[in-house]
Amino acid sequence: MRKTATGGLVYSTQGGPMCPLCRQPTGQCLCAKRAATAGASASRADGIVRISRESKGRGGKTVTVVRGLDLDVAGLAELGKRLRTLCGAGGTCKDGVIEIQGDHCDRVMRFLQESGRTVRRSGG
Repeated sequence: MRKTATGGLVYSTQGGPMCPLCRQPTGQCLCAKRAATAGASASRADGIVRISRESKGRGGKTVTVVRGLDLDVAGLAELGKRLRTLCGAGGTCKDGVIEIQGDHCDRVMRFLQESGRTVRRSGG
């Protein structure tokens, strides 16, 4: 049996599921908190919201991706819900990015501009 570079401990009877990187219970994991603060600070660099359309790695399905929002997790989830409702589509909010199923770049851009944000279209 080979051991992985990260150690391999994934569950403990005392702590439950374990993070393989920091070897702490997932509720006390330090990696997720560091990643969340690092990702949030990197996306807030210039204050410009970038909207793009992507289909790579999604089985050919198109999604509208919104990056660069300077919101916390709860604010991001609320804005994501409003955008999904506006577009009449599904989607998700993860890692500081809002993904909306389908090509809704123009609609999302118009809504964010009306709410006072600086918005740019990125990609093709």
